[in-house]
Amino acid sequence: MQSECNITNTRLTNPNEQKLVQKQENYSFCGEKTFYSPHFCGEYFVYLSHNYFEMAKYIYQYENWTDFTWENSAVSVALGEVRLLQGKILGQIHSLGFSMKEEKNLEMLTLDVLKSSEIEGEKLNYEQVRSSIARRLGINMAGLVTSSRNVEGIVEMMLDATQNFKNPLTEERLFGWHAALFPIGYSGMYKIEVAQYRTEEMQVVSGAMGKERVHYEAVPAKNVKAEMDKFLSWLNDDNIVIDSILKAAIAHFWFIIIHPFDDGNGRIARAISDMLLARSENSSERFYSLSNQIQQEKKLYYETLKTEQHSNGDITKWLVWFLTCLKHALLETEESMQNILLKAEFWEKHKATPINERQRLMINKLFDNFYGKLTSSKWAKITKTSSDTALRDIKDLIKKGILQQEKQGGRSTNYTLVIK
Repeated sequence: MQSECNITNTRLTNPNEQKLVQKQENYSFCGEKTFYSPHFCGEYFVYLSHNYFEMAKYIYQYENWTDFTWENSAVSVALGEVRLLQGKILGQIHSLGFSMKEEKNLEMLTLDVLKSSEIEGEKLNYEQVRSSIARRLGINMAGLVTSSRNVEGIVEMMLDATQNFKNPLTEERLFGWHAALFPIGYSGMYKIEVAQYRTEEMQVVSGAMGKERVHYEAVPAKNVKAEMDKFLSWLNDDNIVIDSILKAAIAHFWFIIIHPFDDGNGRIARAISDMLLARSENSSERFYSLSNQIQQEKKLYYETLKTEQHSNGDITKWLVWFLTCLKHALLETEESMQNILLKAEFWEKHKATPINERQRLMINKLFDNFYGKLTSSKWAKITKTSSDTALRDIKDLIKKGILQQEKQGGRSTNYTLVIK
């Protein structure tokens, strides 16, 4: 597992030892890597057996801290915008054919897995993730590659969350997710407690020796079980009257505050959000990636969590940030959907037009943000055919009104799609 940090000297204190480790220049309240080792996310995540410093009161230290409150006026506006976009895009998705919906679903699930791990500093192989998802969803496609055990575990967790979204989230299921993330019981080089709640205390500490500063202390280990029982009971209670998108936002925050595991808390929190968002749409098909948007807004994500960890129960700022982030994810999908709808319209128009497999491959590539200009030499290289065959394919599509030759001259002739 990779670290996202830059190296400077500082002191991490745990019950057994002190270490010079890596420091990240900007503090962030992060979801993962909370264990004894130089591997951590944000600035310093380390377990301590007792308190060393005075610190501000944390949200979980208030009585009845999970009786969250928020400003309805601010939250309702943001929620309304999200629901409007969600409905609009769902309508567009339903108008697509089976193969295009399948393609969009595969694209978004792949992106979600990649970006959720990237937030924690771990970059996965794109082809391995895509191939693992395709195999598990029974999608027949060429070029599938073998996936590593680590990739398979992360994909397994994400697909269980989104494809089985109607199932209750039990402690056993949650432990299964954690075990899938860490199949050999190690996070990088360090052994961690897997498929069980953490048994050690955890603090976030920074500063030179004698000038230490505590940024965060998680829920005491002895309280984690009780706090998680309450969390799971609330999450699975269908009688609670609350919008399911708001429930996804609250669940994400609540889980991160408890920080129940040695590692993997961030990815599991985002999987829980994805599961609840799938429930809000009553669909296992994913057409946007919340994790991708969080990665783009990571600094604000951490800053908002850092602020709200000291809240007295009012989580308006977190809810508005979450809803705004989700809105941005939906807007990005809305923009990409225009191209998908053009593609769907094109194939509907040409469903009776004789088009060979090489031509079909290249037309789809041109719709999917083809890099650079299309030439006969690129056609030949991509389709693994001769220059003469490539030119015949192109001229055939020109006759059928599908391709056109660009007017400007140059050393090579370029071709573009005819979009009407």
